[in-house]
Amino acid sequence: MASRVLIVDDDPQIRRAVQTSLRARGYEVLSAASGEAALDVLATDAVDLVILDLSLPGIDGHEVIRRLRGFSEAPVLVLSVRESQDDKVAALDAGADDYVTKPFSIGELLARMRAVERRAHPETGDGAVLRFGELEVDLARQLVTLRGERVRLTPTEYRLLEALVTHPGKLLTHRWLLSKVWGPGYQNETHYVRVYVRALRGKLGEDPSRPRFIVTEPGLGYRWIPEPNEG
Repeated sequence: MASRVLIVDDDPQIRRAVQTSLRARGYEVLSAASGEAALDVLATDAVDLVILDLSLPGIDGHEVIRRLRGFSEAPVLVLSVRESQDDKVAALDAGADDYVTKPFSIGELLARMRAVERRAHPETGDGAVLRFGELEVDLARQLVTLRGERVRLTPTEYRLLEALVTHPGKLLTHRWLLSKVWGPGYQNETHYVRVYVRALRGKLGEDPSRPRFIVTEPGLGYRWIPEPNEG
């Protein structure tokens, strides 16, 4: 589980409340009141989880996530008053791992943190290395390579890929993927799957109109194709 957490919020009361609750549970907590300050911390300190507000002075939360993803795979949990689906999708598109809406309970925040942490530190597989043409997935080392080059995935992207490659050829419904990758309580967040499949396809060099690996089953879910699709 994460031991060092960075809280990024311009509201000092929220920073203090979250910091007090997390420290009482054994976390080491860093804090920042702006996007610029957060990036300065992240450039010099290794953190296991970032709790990030979107409405920040100067650089907003979306830009913080985009810049962070340029040099770090640390999980990001958005904590924001913005509650529209468009805001949630934009944050996920930028590279966030989960989204909690203010006002929030500490219990909900801790549950979401645990879910993000499980995805960041999944149980190791049986040591198998799965190969699909030029794509290789090392389950034990959680390492993905394409044409010999490492594919850098966030923890959530890796968990989604792992769920797909370990069930080749099977139809995996939105609800099953949400439960498997994100955990209980996410069954209605179907946009999570859509956003992350799009990101994963991009990193695997997929053409959505002629998918090599991930085939969409409209209205149902997705299917991993273990052999080349010549159709």
